[in-house]
Amino acid sequence: MQFCGMTMKELPAGERPREKMLTRGPEALSDGELLAVLLRTGNRGETALDLARKILAAGGGTLTGLYSMSAQRLSSLKGMGPLKGASVTAALELGRRFFAEGSPFPHTPMLTARMVYDYMIPTMKGLDHEEFWIIYLNDKNYPLHRQMLTRGGGSSTVIDPRQVTRNALEKNASGIIMVHNHPSGNPNPSQMDIKATDRLRRAVEAFSIDLADHVIVCDNSFFSFMQDRMVVI
Repeated sequence: MQFCGMTMKELPAGERPREKMLTRGPEALSDGELLAVLLRTGNRGETALDLARKILAAGGGTLTGLYSMSAQRLSSLKGMGPLKGASVTAALELGRRFFAEGSPFPHTPMLTARMVYDYMIPTMKGLDHEEFWIIYLNDKNYPLHRQMLTRGGGSSTVIDPRQVTRNALEKNASGIIMVHNHPSGNPNPSQMDIKATDRLRRAVEAFSIDLADHVIVCDNSFFSFMQDRMVVI
């Protein structure tokens, strides 16, 4: 197993990914080196670091691209297999849950679409399918609860305004914010998005519940129906 003319064991101890992490901390490692620690071993003719760089390249060179790949797709890459694929998928999912856990409910009112984006992007970044969420608000616009209602394929989800209204009433919510993502990377609303927003607005307003906004989220941008414009991050 060669790396720049030498095997991993022939590298100085301080430059081997695992030893480097233990002595200098994980922040000292590149993305490829951290992946190599997860993979533990390479294959005939390549080190764990070679393999890590190869699967990073398969994800477009970014962790977001890697996260978008399913466990099955990772496992199918040459040199990976189900055990390595599962290890990488589990690590990426733990990272996503860490960021989502870090912001359970803001202690400030949801007053802007940017606040909604910042609140939801740790949960929605890198998804290869659409998810539709509702944020329930009290009469001061403080979040009471958030809930994923539907999970769709690569391009669309279907919502039930009656279910949203029922949930809002059960939570004594005075308002709601719709949030869903576009895996395509284009946050501009489709005609279906516009119609779904209008249907939900009319449904909840019949029970004196305010639809405060509908925010469409992409990794680096969002669209706000309230602001009626796209914002690039």
